[in-house]
Amino acid sequence: MLLGVNIDHIATLRNARGESDPNVIDAARICMNAGADGITAHLREDRRHIKDNDVYSLKNDLKFRLNLEMAATDEMQKIALDLLPDACCIVPERRQEITTEGGLDVYSNIEYMKKYVKPLLNSNIEVSLFITPDKEQIEAAAEIGVHFVELHTGAYSRAYGTINEETEFNRLKNAALLGQKLGLKINAGHGLNYNNVHRMHEIGILNELNIGHSIISKAVFIGLDNAVNEMLKLIR
Repeated sequence: MLLGVNIDHIATLRNARGESDPNVIDAARICMNAGADGITAHLREDRRHIKDNDVYSLKNDLKFRLNLEMAATDEMQKIALDLLPDACCIVPERRQEITTEGGLDVYSNIEYMKKYVKPLLNSNIEVSLFITPDKEQIEAAAEIGVHFVELHTGAYSRAYGTINEETEFNRLKNAALLGQKLGLKINAGHGLNYNNVHRMHEIGILNELNIGHSIISKAVFIGLDNAVNEMLKLIR
């Protein structure tokens, strides 16, 4: 499995003082030098952490693979078509949420999403849809014509170590298998950490894990390069 490191909370820490430290470009460079396969950054509508100049610097100043997380809005589509990241992951977004709380409802918005992703795909951007591991959402994503989905692992992560762990894990596994059967490549992420990530090996067909908060949290104590290395040892 590949590892994409989400550096949003490097920007959160920087923005706490309104200055320039810690530098998100330096953080991205450390992650990649430590062996990460790409950098993920979520440009939110309210710009609470990652800013516009961050994603342009990540794309233009560095030669790393950039995955832009974004809402399905006209503003974000325009930015993506100008920026041309290697990949876009379309996510749901609410101003009040602390972090992304669920998956994109592709099933109920299938015609809109078909039109929305078409110019992105035509610009040779890999498009992924961040969805819950449910049959109807997987089938809708396949119908839209994207090549990737990212399964929301939040329910599994919360259930880890409880009586609900197997239920939530099997939801992920069955969704991944269905997606593969329908021709989709499968990524996963949200809430994965150093304790629960090992079970992703049991799914076997996952292409990439996108992990941010747990890596950045670990880095406070052992350094960012060591935190990335420890995660890589667990997923490879």
